[in-house]
Amino acid sequence: MGYEEALRSFDPVLGLEVHVELSTRSKMFCGCSTAFGAPPNTQTCPVCLGLPGAMPVVNRTAVESAMRIGLALGCSIADWCRFARKNYFYPDMPKNFQTSQYDEPIAFDGFLDVDVDGEPFRVEIERAHMEEDTGKSLHVGGSTGRIHGASHSLLDYNRSGVPLIEIVTKPITGTGARAPEVARAYVEALRDLLRALDVSDVRMEQGSLRCDVNVSLRTDPTQPLGTRTETKNVNSFRSVERSVRYEITRQAALLSEGTAITQETRHWHEDTGTTSPGRSKETAEDYRYFPEPDLVPIAPSREWVEQLRATLPEPPAERRRRLREEWGYSELEMRDVVSSGALDLIEQTVAAGCAPQPARKWWVGELARRANESGTELDALAITPAQVAEVQQLVEAGTVNDKLARQVIEGVLAGEGSPAEVVEGRGLAVVSDDGALGAAVDKAIAANPDVAEKIRGGKVQAAGALIGAVMKEMRGQADAGRVRELILEKLG
Repeated sequence: MGYEEALRSFDPVLGLEVHVELSTRSKMFCGCSTAFGAPPNTQTCPVCLGLPGAMPVVNRTAVESAMRIGLALGCSIADWCRFARKNYFYPDMPKNFQTSQYDEPIAFDGFLDVDVDGEPFRVEIERAHMEEDTGKSLHVGGSTGRIHGASHSLLDYNRSGVPLIEIVTKPITGTGARAPEVARAYVEALRDLLRALDVSDVRMEQGSLRCDVNVSLRTDPTQPLGTRTETKNVNSFRSVERSVRYEITRQAALLSEGTAITQETRHWHEDTGTTSPGRSKETAEDYRYFPEPDLVPIAPSREWVEQLRATLPEPPAERRRRLREEWGYSELEMRDVVSSGALDLIEQTVAAGCAPQPARKWWVGELARRANESGTELDALAITPAQVAEVQQLVEAGTVNDKLARQVIEGVLAGEGSPAEVVEGRGLAVVSDDGALGAAVDKAIAANPDVAEKIRGGKVQAAGALIGAVMKEMRGQADAGRVRELILEKLG
């Protein structure tokens, strides 16, 4: 069924569960490292492997991060809460239970406001609770990387026990046709908030930010909620939007045929833009929750909560609004800055003495292009905001022009030194000496007598052709303004 047709017959309701790996140095209940990319099973101990007799201890920094996330989302922080055992079997969970929080989360009843093309939506937060991550299963021998068709599976427990915060929304209603966009905008806004809090690297491609997307349909907003499906571990903003759109059309087609929706988990397939069945979705009773007997309850004092509240950064949306006004960017320019991941870099470049527009030009243009070509994150490029500011200062001083400045950036990225050192090492300084420029101008005039005659006849705009010839002769290092003056002097 087409998307528009589905929306004519049904009202979509969303629910988003976002799992955030915290960037603590050690795991939730032990001292093992959380560093990403280590050889399999090298960051484990009896506690995170669930060996008999091993006793967990709560990571204080993880608790503080959880409370800061809750405060930033406008949540209430619990006066008293505790951990629970969520019992189920899966090979990548060595204890056969996950230490989580059930009916007593550390943060609850919050909200996050998002904007979709100027239209505001408020997403209400049900809870944010602490838990530990599971290990990672690698299915080998199949064509899809999933267990079906694989010849065998490998287990890596490095991730087992990494601190997680799960942020669960209340049912998101009233979005209508914009449901997919609202889902994406929420996850993007949440990512920005978590990054501002500096509690996670929020890299979806590494699994430190993962989203489970719940979708249900009902005939109209006055009816009870429909049966939901949960698309698991959606790992990009684009996929969040696409999975919502697909599930709306899939469920609408089934309901229109009189087929009931099965409450189940589903897998998202990026290549086809479709979902497929996973397993029947358990209820809370199926997990047999009970209080974790090896961990004491957590009772944050009001003083501790207020101390953490004082550490909260400026909300990302307010910061973007402030910077856009300070820098004089248009809405479109600021949107490009944010989508390219250049906001922090531009702010640092401006602080280093560069004007806002040139800073945007270099980061969103030349440097974003180079990052894309090399498959590198923008902030991982081997050039600092201070060096970008220095490049622009060289341009403004007339030492190099824009074309040469790109070669300067190339040299800095190649490790040839500071911008000034690259200019000297590569001999990139603009030539403004009248003797050298005059000789090049004479050569260009002699080679283009027809153009020269047009200029003598008053067609000054024809000088561009001669300027281009001189710039080519001088390998782009001529002062174009002075070249134009010399041409008009000689032919005027």
